[in-house]
Amino acid sequence: MIKQLRRILTALVLVLVLTTTVACNGAVQAKSPTLPAASSSNNYGQIERGNSAGGQDFGNWVVSKSKGLVKDAYVRDNNKLGVIVTPQVSPTEVKPLAKSLAQGFHKNFPNQDLTVLMYAPDKKLILTAKYDVQSNQVEYK
Repeated sequence: MIKQLRRILTALVLVLVLTTTVACNGAVQAKSPTLPAASSSNNYGQIERGNSAGGQDFGNWVVSKSKGLVKDAYVRDNNKLGVIVTPQVSPTEVKPLAKSLAQGFHKNFPNQDLTVLMYAPDKKLILTAKYDVQSNQVEYK
């Protein structure tokens, strides 16, 4: 019971942090997509966080501000956000986390429909949240 309450409080804190940080920092300006630069480093284990500068910045921001709930994140075409959650995220926390991420994603990439793909730690898709800009609603699949 206490463990579940702690997880719910953690999810609520993440929602609050994501909402206030995005509101305080203002929008990240998305630039046109560019090809990733060739790298000779041994960073093969980490996925590319974005295929644009704005996407890269937002992916980095999500991971850094997640308080250990997000293992990795990536943005593609400035309208798709993929998030790999850590084992600490319970199944009941996935939907509120997806909604919070969709809202923050919309603030940084406005005027377009967005998709948030939530993945389990084993990288299997567990939830898809689609944000419709016209209705300002999130639909879950």
